[in-house]
Amino acid sequence: MLVGHPNVGKSALFNRLTGADITESNYPGTTVDYTEGELLADGRSLQVIDVPGTFSLDPKDRAEEVAVELLEANPGATVVCVVDATRIERGLNLALEVIERGYEVVLAVNMWDEAREKNIDIDVDGLEEMLGVPVTPTIATAGVGIKDLVESLSRATAPSIEDIERRASTEVLDA
Repeated sequence: MLVGHPNVGKSALFNRLTGADITESNYPGTTVDYTEGELLADGRSLQVIDVPGTFSLDPKDRAEEVAVELLEANPGATVVCVVDATRIERGLNLALEVIERGYEVVLAVNMWDEAREKNIDIDVDGLEEMLGVPVTPTIATAGVGIKDLVESLSRATAPSIEDIERRASTEVLDA
């Protein structure tokens, strides 16, 4: 499942993963459908669901309700949390909500090129260590990082919030 805020590149990532050619326009409250496709990885067929954009798992509109319903209907799913690299802290809040619900997670830090253009430096290894989930930089529109993202799916984990808090407090103390 691809989960993230509106306009973080979930549909572009979906297209790269599945070979589809879906175009979405995300005006507030307009995209409430989801798209399903298939990813072939390691000789296996994996279902990919492009979930409507949501800012939270505490739904405020129909699109967010659909996102939460899809997550609840797929309790064993691996969730790719797609975050905008230029606004990573916003996306991390949603990723933590997904982790808190016990899903195996991979973090796709999308729009990596835009972050670089804005001189935003993200410590991918440090973020991966703190969260305890695989973190992959991507540029979905250009296909950059897609192979690494697919490979990281086999390493998806479901860390506890307590472990993340412990690692984060250790990071702060070590800094």
